[in-house]
Amino acid sequence: MKISLAPVSYCWDKASIEDFYQQAANSQIDTVYLGETVCSRRRFLKFKDYLELAHMLKSHGKNVVLSTMALIEAQSELTELKKHIDNGEFSIEANDMAAVQLARQANIPFICGPTINNYNRASLDILQTMGMKRFVMPYELSKAWLKSVISEPTKASFEVEVMGHGYIPLAHSARCFTAKHFGLNKDNCETICRQHPKGILAQTQEQQSLLRLNGIQTQSAAHLDLTSEIADMIAMGVNFFRVSPNDIHDIKRADELVSLISHLKNHSSEADNKTTSSNVNACNGYWFGQAGLQQV
Repeated sequence: MKISLAPVSYCWDKASIEDFYQQAANSQIDTVYLGETVCSRRRFLKFKDYLELAHMLKSHGKNVVLSTMALIEAQSELTELKKHIDNGEFSIEANDMAAVQLARQANIPFICGPTINNYNRASLDILQTMGMKRFVMPYELSKAWLKSVISEPTKASFEVEVMGHGYIPLAHSARCFTAKHFGLNKDNCETICRQHPKGILAQTQEQQSLLRLNGIQTQSAAHLDLTSEIADMIAMGVNFFRVSPNDIHDIKRADELVSLISHLKNHSSEADNKTTSSNVNACNGYWFGQAGLQQV
C-alpha cells in the first residue's frame, strides 16, 4: 500500500499552494493529486499553474494526478474540464460523470473520485470497461462493504484507494454557505473563503462541533483518522491510503505513514499491527458501519 495526497480542498493563496507542493515534492509520498475540486471562483491558480506544479512534482519522482471539479455548473467549468482531459501527460481523477464521459471519449484511463456514487460492484465493473483504473471509495461506506465488493464474485482487478486521514467532505451544493454566512451572494462572494484556510466550524446550540463550512462544500467537524486500520487495509489489498491535507504539517504526517506502512509490511505480529490515532478530535465511524462522527 502507498500514500497518496488528496487535492487541497481549501482556498489558499498561490504562494501557500506552491510552498505546500514543494514540501510534497521533497517528501516520501508516492502519488499527488492536484487541482481545484470545490469552486471555480477560487482563481489564485490557473490551469497552467497546476501544470507547472505537476511537472515539478513529476521531476521529483511523484505520480501526479489532475483532479476535476466535483460539481460542474457552467459552460466555463466544462471548458476547464476539457483542458484537464486534453493535458496529454497526466492521469485524471474524475469527480463527476462529465469527466468520466470525456475521458472515455478521449480513450484516457482515469481514476474514479470519491464524489461519484459507486455503491456496488456492478457500477465499478461498468466504469472499468470505460477506462477506470482505480476508484476512491466514497467516504460514507464501510470496511465490510469494501471487503465484499473487491472480493466478490471475483477479486477486483482495479486499484482501490481509501481516504484515511483528513476532514471528510460530506456534501457539495450549488449554494455557497461560506458566502451566506457573511451575508454575501455566491456571484459576488469576494472569495471570502480565502480568509478561512481550514473552513468555518459550525456548532450545535449546545456548542458541540458539528460541521465545517468550506464554500459550497460541507465537511466533517471531526478529523478522520484510520491510522489504526492500515494493517487491515494492507491485508484486504487496498492500494492507496489517502491523506486529505488541511495544512503544511500534513506532509510530515504523510511521511510518518509511509514509514509506518514499511514497518507493518516487515513485521506481522499482532503488537505491530495495532497502531493508534494521532488525533484526539478524531472519528472513524463510517469505516465500522456506524455514525461517521463516532470514534470506535
